Amino acid sequence: MNNQPLHLSTFTDSKSHYEILDGLRGVAAVMVVIFHLFETFTGGNHLEQIINHGYLAVDFFFVLSGFVIGYAYDDRWGKMTLKDFFKRRLIRLHPMIIMGMVIGAIGFYFSASPVVFPGISEVPVWKMLLIMLIGFTLIPIPTSWDIRGWAEMHPLDGPAWSLFFEYVANLLYGLFIRKFSKTALAILVFIAGIALIHLAVTSPTGDVIGGWSLNATQLRIGFTRLMYPFFAGLLLSRISKPGQINHAFFWSSLLVIAVLAFPRIGGSENLWMNGLYDSLSIIFIFPLIVYIGASGKVTGKLTAKICQFFGDISYPIYIIHYPLIYIFTAWAVDNQIPMKDAWPMGLLVLVSSIAIAYASLKLYDVPVRKWLAQRFMHKPVN
Repeated sequence: MNNQPLHLSTFTDSKSHYEILDGLRGVAAVMVVIFHLFETFTGGNHLEQIINHGYLAVDFFFVLSGFVIGYAYDDRWGKMTLKDFFKRRLIRLHPMIIMGMVIGAIGFYFSASPVVFPGISEVPVWKMLLIMLIGFTLIPIPTSWDIRGWAEMHPLDGPAWSLFFEYVANLLYGLFIRKFSKTALAILVFIAGIALIHLAVTSPTGDVIGGWSLNATQLRIGFTRLMYPFFAGLLLSRISKPGQINHAFFWSSLLVIAVLAFPRIGGSENLWMNGLYDSLSIIFIFPLIVYIGASGKVTGKLTAKICQFFGDISYPIYIIHYPLIYIFTAWAVDNQIPMKDAWPMGLLVLVSSIAIAYASLKLYDVPVRKWLAQRFMHKPVN
């Protein structure tokens, strides 16, 4: 951590940022886009998935969020009200949620597909717009209201499901868990870790994938994926004293990429083995990566620029890229285009996602958050 010029995602009363952690979030977010691009060609069979464990980026984000929340807010409660905390989090997260829903609405009918999304062409515009407005609130919709066919709680922008759980974590932290002692928090994290291992090794798919539908099975997955990593990150922020690790951004980025790109383990006959990989990566490796990132300093100008760029696009690219994936998937599947021929279009989707994310940040997210902070807060907020 150092005192570089303020990051685009911060404002004047923010603490010094962990620039490396910002950069790591961006690295993981780009890996998510790549994972979703490759997912197009597996027909949903993750046994064959290239960049196989990209879905674990969500769990990594939760660890990062818990750590950063603890660092940023644990010592503010004497001078910050609960209302102020929730306003800060809404101002930080919600503008891009609205942008993601708008982009999802714009691209909705372009993803119509007789093979992948056969029902889209029958959806009336008013219904799509109603789902968009509900999406603005991040309130999940029941599966009976699904307009895409994938049973997502946010069918215009699938990844918003994880933001719903992020909000749940913020509510739990602000209302209750911020008051937990280290011992009580450690007990909660231990129990959540046991639940996570049980979910992963007994999963009928051999992984922790899920959480995006409003039904009992998916909600269980979502809450289990949330509870350990978020509150383990919070515990880590309270009990660890970051050291001094040279080249921390390089080593931690390499670890993130390795975990997310690692091939499937165990195959179809030993699904529990991949579940064990998932759970142990979340429980041990992700907190280690966060510790390494928090223990490093950005020393060179090039590293500083890379960290800042990846940090700047991290949240925007995660929340806006999936509408492009819907369109890409419909195009590739409908036309039966193999991966070896689809890669130029896939590269275009990746580059477009980065460009739209950066433009959204500069032209919309930062100005809107600054306006909201001036309008609703006594001070600027992070």
